[in-house]
Amino acid sequence: MKIIIVTGMSGSGKTVALKMFEDFGYYCVDNLPVELVSNFVELTIDSERGMKGVALGIDIRSGLDGLDGVIDELKHKKINMEILFLEADDETLIKRYKETRRNHPLAADGRLIDGIHLERQRLAFLRAKADRIMDTGRMLTKELKQELRAIYVDGKSFNNLFVTVLSFGYMYGIPDDPDLLFDVRFLPNPFYDPDLRLKTGEEHGVADYVFSNGDAEVFLDKLDDMIKFLIPRYIDEGKSALVIGIGCTGGQHRSVAIAAALKRRLDTVEGIGVRLEHRDMGKNISRIAGR
Repeated sequence: MKIIIVTGMSGSGKTVALKMFEDFGYYCVDNLPVELVSNFVELTIDSERGMKGVALGIDIRSGLDGLDGVIDELKHKKINMEILFLEADDETLIKRYKETRRNHPLAADGRLIDGIHLERQRLAFLRAKADRIMDTGRMLTKELKQELRAIYVDGKSFNNLFVTVLSFGYMYGIPDDPDLLFDVRFLPNPFYDPDLRLKTGEEHGVADYVFSNGDAEVFLDKLDDMIKFLIPRYIDEGKSALVIGIGCTGGQHRSVAIAAALKRRLDTVEGIGVRLEHRDMGKNISRIAGR
């Protein structure tokens, strides 16, 4: 029987993850005291309840004293156990807490950011022991569910690196978080074709225009080769999230077409999760149509 410890930062999606494991047929327990973990796991393994596995939610609320030793003990007994650690950047966690208006467990009498930093410090040992690390900072709830299903139901390999391919328009500002940034304003611009101006790079006619002179294909080949060279090295480094920014003038045509094509190529890479985000795709259409 599989035992999964679901842990990580408060606000990173642990509740969503536990609900998904319940849907997968796992027996789920949240906020189990550390003192009970070892006995609970052994009793569960010996049970005949026909469960696919057990998912335990353990985080800062459970109290972490002694957890390090409990995990080592369970691994020494060669129990089929995995630690899933969910995290997100400070800005995302702050935004989520403000949206839900909940109090952080370590910031009841102080600033939210101080509680987040303290929690990150206290969970560092658990992150270091994790078998899988998922950065949910740019994930929608449905995307987190899709990734969990791909890993734990469909058996997709996942080595802790989640890649976001982000298209954007320079006229709306450069995104704050890309690790790699590429400017595709050298490619043919469908904006100057009246029939394509109000369409997007998701449509075949626009993508065909962007790829019409061969430069886009050459660029994509070189970009694909470089990123596939970097991915295993980022994984070895322990990086859990990679954001690749693709920019054009308005974020509507060229960057969208290239980002979509790159995402299709990265989907074939084993051991990573990939998502596509078009930050500015609709903005330029609204601006032009409103003239």
